[in-house]
Amino acid sequence: MKKIVLFVAFFIAVASCKTSKPEAVTSTNTIRPEARPKNIILMIGDGMGLTQITAGMYSNNNYLHLEEFPIVGIHKSYSAEDLITDSAAGATAFACGKKTYNAGIGVNTDTVALVTILEEAEARGMASGLIATCSVTHATPASFIAHVSHRNKMEDIATFYLKTEIDFFVGGGKKYFDRRSQDSRNLYQELEAKGYQISDFVKEDLSNIKANNSKNFAYFTADEEPLPRTQGRDYLPLACEKGISHLDARSGEKGFFLMVEGSQIDWGGHANDSKYIISEMLDFNEAIGKVLEFAKKDGQTLVIVTADHETGGYAINPGSSMDTIVGAFTSSYHTAALIPVFAYGPGAELFGGIYENTAIHTRMKAALGLE
Repeated sequence: MKKIVLFVAFFIAVASCKTSKPEAVTSTNTIRPEARPKNIILMIGDGMGLTQITAGMYSNNNYLHLEEFPIVGIHKSYSAEDLITDSAAGATAFACGKKTYNAGIGVNTDTVALVTILEEAEARGMASGLIATCSVTHATPASFIAHVSHRNKMEDIATFYLKTEIDFFVGGGKKYFDRRSQDSRNLYQELEAKGYQISDFVKEDLSNIKANNSKNFAYFTADEEPLPRTQGRDYLPLACEKGISHLDARSGEKGFFLMVEGSQIDWGGHANDSKYIISEMLDFNEAIGKVLEFAKKDGQTLVIVTADHETGGYAINPGSSMDTIVGAFTSSYHTAALIPVFAYGPGAELFGGIYENTAIHTRMKAALGLE
């Protein structure tokens, strides 16, 4: 009888081990203080799933800078309310470490403001920056600096650029600052009065500007949304170079946090346009190359490259070659595919494995010792 009881107990224990769901990884803090990075650069290829990466690689002589990253992981992109996330909820997960509803910017499911990693970095005395190939009030950059109930509140989002000491930002959306419909404020002039070195695409080209390291820097690339790269937009790699140089000079021993978004990979997916996706992937790849060049020389910078979600249900069909990608799509919206994560530099080891998208935030904080 005793043997039967022991056998039954063992069987139940084994069955429990097989059927119980492992607890999601939400925190890790295994980096010794002396091995922590001084800087973090988070690069987000909006809408960039594995097929977008593949198409870009094969179209670029079978090579992308992502091959230089020693650590690869996978994150689960779903939002608090839906298996398919949007960019607002996806970026809020990265920025704040909490899943929220689709369209929520830097808030929880009750629309209560969450602290972003950019705000935490600023509070610690670090320099901070945002660069995007969309408007700076668009969902992804907004989620790192703003707290609003809906991503469409572009003018509300713009006000948050006056509420923090962000050191460097480049992107579109000038009209939400200087031609506002909801009030008479001119946020462009307010930034200037606050001491920013500020300019825009009408006044001068970004390539002609030398940033004054004694001032915060802002540059608007478009009134609303910048053009696709295929129509002449080429500032992302340059903005990365200028941003890193500016932030590195201003940060001293405190370091810096920079978010870079290749925004329009997503737009190519929405348009079901392979050529658009590939062009934006190669633009993003050039920016990754500039970031890696700095990180390799610096030795104190953690670089993370990921996406908020995949867009288009993109596939590479029979008949494709290295020179010609025959793409197919299952959707004109986002999908729920798992998303790759690439990491390079001190703290990169934290980003291997499979985990929730919120763990990107948790592990960045662990790397910096902010927990």
